Amino acid sequence: MPVSTASGLAARINAALPQTQCTRCGFPDCAAYAQAIAEGTAPINQCPPGGAEGIAKLAALTGQPALPLNPDFGIEAGRSVAVIDEAWCIGCTLCIAACPTDAIFGSNKRMHSVIPLHCTGCELCLPVCPVDCIQMVNASDSRTGWSAWSPPQAEHARQRYAQHRERLSLAARPLPAHPPASQLPATAPTDPKKATIAAALARARAQRAPPSA
Repeated sequence: MPVSTASGLAARINAALPQTQCTRCGFPDCAAYAQAIAEGTAPINQCPPGGAEGIAKLAALTGQPALPLNPDFGIEAGRSVAVIDEAWCIGCTLCIAACPTDAIFGSNKRMHSVIPLHCTGCELCLPVCPVDCIQMVNASDSRTGWSAWSPPQAEHARQRYAQHRERLSLAARPLPAHPPASQLPATAPTDPKKATIAAALARARAQRAPPSA
């Protein structure tokens, strides 16, 4: 498959994924999984959050048969959101670093909280919490897979993840080096005596100036 064709297919596949960025498919994010499917190096049944409906969407896009979800990557389940037990939170910030959509806010040694609107239920914050103060709560009742998720929610998650990656990229950039003092433009030293005289002359001119109408 030509590179441009594979790239276009990867974009369509990525748009059909739920964008939880949970890494359960074995890839670092939804875009990487989509690229692997487009290149024919990964099957279409490795996305538990998408469930059976998600596999059907990928089958339609790729022309491949719809396979059952591979249980090695998880099971289809409802959408959940993370909740932090604030009484036990020690403010370690490890969950903040793990969250792919910056859905957790807080600061070092301060209580953290989750913004439900931004949480995708990826569960990546669970294994990094040293005091197990995070739990997942159901946010979709009995609905599972894509029926527990909506295209606007997926698009919101995609945008949050893109902003998260951009923030990390900016943070990783080295600060511009300052030129050595020898390369800085020379400035004439200020003569305290001349400065005093100049200030006195300015006051004298102000006193002689005619009053304004």
